[in-house]
Amino acid sequence: MVYIKTYQEIDLMRESSLLVSRTHAELAKIIKPGINSLYLDKIAEEFIRDNGGVPGFKGYNGFPNTLCVSQDNEVVHGIPSDQPISEGAILSIDCGVLMNGYYGDSAYTFAVGEISHDKKKLLKVTKEALDLGVMAAACGNRIGDIGYSIQSFAESHGYSIVRELVGHGIGQNLHESPEVPNYGKKGEGIKLADGMVLAIEPMVNLGKAEVLQKDDGWTIETRDGLPSAHFEYTIAIKKEKTEILSSFDFIEDVFKINKNG
Repeated sequence: MVYIKTYQEIDLMRESSLLVSRTHAELAKIIKPGINSLYLDKIAEEFIRDNGGVPGFKGYNGFPNTLCVSQDNEVVHGIPSDQPISEGAILSIDCGVLMNGYYGDSAYTFAVGEISHDKKKLLKVTKEALDLGVMAAACGNRIGDIGYSIQSFAESHGYSIVRELVGHGIGQNLHESPEVPNYGKKGEGIKLADGMVLAIEPMVNLGKAEVLQKDDGWTIETRDGLPSAHFEYTIAIKKEKTEILSSFDFIEDVFKINKNG
């Protein structure tokens, strides 16, 4: 069952989503070679709670932490650890917040120090694929239009799309119907309607699409050991124009300050 939200509910979800976005920005300020993901997790949880939210992932199906932190060939659901992160790594950070009874969810892949040309391009293409997916998520279009836009763009650059993991509806539950695959055919799947709220999240691999789960029961990594990137927005489908409820602006403002400072 797909839950259609009122605009008042969407307003509440925007608050949750923007707290996720601001949390990412706090992390952007401190990510550097030598830091560990358990420290990032601590900072994120404190910031979320100090701002009236509750970590959306902590305890969800038994997940132990506030953040999913996935490094290099880890795709998603990485468990934070005290291992120092090296220069040149890429770090997918996925964060969720529960506030006012509604969830927000967003992911961003960060560069740790100076990264390789291949990784830079992977991040750029994955982020652009997300933008194209959002453009396709217009009222009256279909779920398949989103996946087709993401898949065709990523594959045109020689990358592959993870198939086992998909985006999703979101609201009073972290995961709701419908599923939002990052692959598909134009004109297929359910019709996008005014009031739907979705988490769109391309997971794009530098190498082959195949993934496996690590022994920790959570972390998903590429089978061939090559890097993967992950970006995610929470969006609301509206008659006039689809709205991005989360934002990367806070993160990118930090990057600008760091660059100019």
